[in-house]
Amino acid sequence: MPQNFWKHILIISIFVITFTYMLPNTYDNDPIVQVSKKSSDSLDIAFQDVEDKALSSEISFNSLEKSDSSIVIRFKDEENQIRMREFLYQELDKDYTVALNTAPKIPAFLKSLGAKPMNLGLDLKGGVHFLMEVDLKEVVDVRFKKYKNDIRNQMRENNIFYNSINVEKNLISLTLKNNTDIDKASKIISETYTDSFDINLEQNTLNLTLKEEALKDIGKAAIKQNITTLRNRVNELGVAEPIVQQSGKNRVVVELPGIKDTARAKEIIGATATLEFKMVDEDYISESFADEYNIPINSKLYKDQNNNPIVLKRNVVLTGENIVDASSGFDQNSRPAVNITLDSLGAKTFSKITGKNIGKAMAVIFIENKPEIQTIGGIEKRVVNKSETVINVATIQEQLSKVFQITGLDSPKRSRDLALYLRAGSMAAPMYIIEERTIGPSLGKANIEMGQNSVIIGMLLVLLFMVIYYKVFGLFANLALIFNLIIIVGIMSMITGATLTLPGIAGIVLTVGMAVDANVLIYERIREEIRNGSTNLASITLGYKKAFSTIADANITTLIASIILFMFGTGPIKGFAVTLSIGILSSMFTSIIFTKVLADLIYARNIENKKIKLRV
Repeated sequence: MPQNFWKHILIISIFVITFTYMLPNTYDNDPIVQVSKKSSDSLDIAFQDVEDKALSSEISFNSLEKSDSSIVIRFKDEENQIRMREFLYQELDKDYTVALNTAPKIPAFLKSLGAKPMNLGLDLKGGVHFLMEVDLKEVVDVRFKKYKNDIRNQMRENNIFYNSINVEKNLISLTLKNNTDIDKASKIISETYTDSFDINLEQNTLNLTLKEEALKDIGKAAIKQNITTLRNRVNELGVAEPIVQQSGKNRVVVELPGIKDTARAKEIIGATATLEFKMVDEDYISESFADEYNIPINSKLYKDQNNNPIVLKRNVVLTGENIVDASSGFDQNSRPAVNITLDSLGAKTFSKITGKNIGKAMAVIFIENKPEIQTIGGIEKRVVNKSETVINVATIQEQLSKVFQITGLDSPKRSRDLALYLRAGSMAAPMYIIEERTIGPSLGKANIEMGQNSVIIGMLLVLLFMVIYYKVFGLFANLALIFNLIIIVGIMSMITGATLTLPGIAGIVLTVGMAVDANVLIYERIREEIRNGSTNLASITLGYKKAFSTIADANITTLIASIILFMFGTGPIKGFAVTLSIGILSSMFTSIIFTKVLADLIYARNIENKKIKLRV
C-alpha cells in the first residue's frame, strides 16, 4: 500500500465526482419550450394534455419529455420553438406557464445523477436588464389615505364627532366638534398607532405628524413587498436564474437571462394591478347619468368594459390584498374566468358581507396602474396611467366564503394576466423602468467564446512556461492546473444557485495564475534545499513543507476578500467572488496535495536508488 494512501483515495474521489458533473457543460443546447402546471393536477395529466396540443399543431419537434416539475419540448431550430410557444400559449387555456428556454443534450446516465450544466448569467446567455425605481412618495400618500380612512372609522365606532380630517404631506389634521372628546380621541390614536405619530394639540385640532423612523419603515416595507411581488411574477415567466435585488435606497435591479419575449416581460413586471369588490348603488340603476357630479358623495361613477355607466358604493368590500391564490379558467358557459381563493380574514369579511346582501348586486373592479416616464416639453415626468374598469356585476345568490369565481373577462389572455397579477401579489407602490438593456443571444455567445479563448490562451502560455522552466515538475503543475479547472467547473455545476458570468470567467483566469504561483513557490523552495545540500527526497519534502505557510497566507487573505465581495457585492461581482473562492480552495488542493502525490509516485522510490535524477 502506497504512502499516504488516503490522499490517493481523496484525489480519485474528487476527480471522479467533479469530472462527472463537469461533463454536461460539454454538450450543445437544444431550443425548448418549457410548460409547467400551477394547479395540483398530476404531471401525467398535464403531459397528456400538452402532448395532444403539440401533436395537433403540426409543428415539427424532436421530443416531448417530463422533467421534475415541467414538460419539455425539444426542437432543432428556434423558428419552430417560437411557433410552438405561441400556439400553446393560445391553446392551453388553463393554468399553464409556457416559456422559451434551452436545455443541453445530456445522456440519460448523467440526468439520473442530477448532473446539469452551469447556469449562465445575463452577459453570457443573453436576456434583459431592468433598473426600476420605486415611487416612495406615492407609498406615503397611499399609506396616509389608509390612515385617514382608519381614523375616520375609529371616530365613528367610538361616537366621537369631528368636523374634518385633512391630509397634508406627512401631517393628518383631525378637527373635533367637542373639546371634551380630545383626550378620548388622542388616547385611541396613540394606542392604535404606537410609535407612529407625534400628536400635537392646537385648539380643538389634533395634528398627527408621522415620525421619521416610521416613515423609513414604510419605505422599507414597500420595497420589500415590491421585490417579493417581482420575484413571483418573474417565476411565472419561467426564467432560469433570474436576479431581483435592491440597489440603493429605492431602486431594484431585475435581470432575466435567456428570455426572448422582452415585451411580455416588460408588461408583466411593470404593471400594477389588483381587484376591488364594491356594492352597486341600486338607487341609480334605472336613472340616467346626465352628470357625474349628481352622484352622491358616498357613491362613484364607473364604466364597464362596454363603456356603460354604473354607480357603485365607495366603501370597498374586499381588495386584492386578501387573495392568496388565483388561476385562470372558464366558467360553465366556456367564458374566461378567474378562480379566487381568499385568506382567512378575507373569507370571514366576504362571508359576512355577502350573507347580509343576498339578492343585491356586487361589482368587481379591475384596477391597473402602468407607470411610465414621459417627455413633456423637453422635461421627463413620471406618469401613472390608472384605469378602473368594472369587469363583472352579479347578483349575490348565496353567502360566499373562501373560494369563488370571477367571470365577465373579455379574453383568455386577460384572465391569465389577471390571475398572474393576483397570484404574484400587488405592488405596494408604482415602479418606473429608468434603465432598460437587452443583450441578444449572439452577443452572449460572443462573450462565451471570448471568455473561453482567454482561459485557453492563458492556460497554454502558462503550461508552456512551466514545462520549459521547471521540466518534470512543470508537468506536475500543468496537470494540477487542468485538474483545478475540472474542479471549478464541476463544483459550479453542482451548486444550484451558482451562475457563471463574464466576471466569473475572469475569476477563473485569476485562479489559474494563483495556482501557478503556488507551484512556483514550492519548486523554488525545493531548489533552495538542493543548493543547501539536502538530499533529493528531503528537498521535495522540505520544499512543500516550508512553502505551505506562505501559500496558505496568500490564499486565505484573498479568500477573505472574495467572501467580502460576495457578501456586499451584487450581480456580476458576486459571480466573480464565487468562482474566485472556489478557485482558491481548489488551487490549494491541487498545488499542495495533488502535485505532492505525483512527486512521491514518480520520485519517492527511485531518487534514493539513483534511478531518476531530480530536475527542477
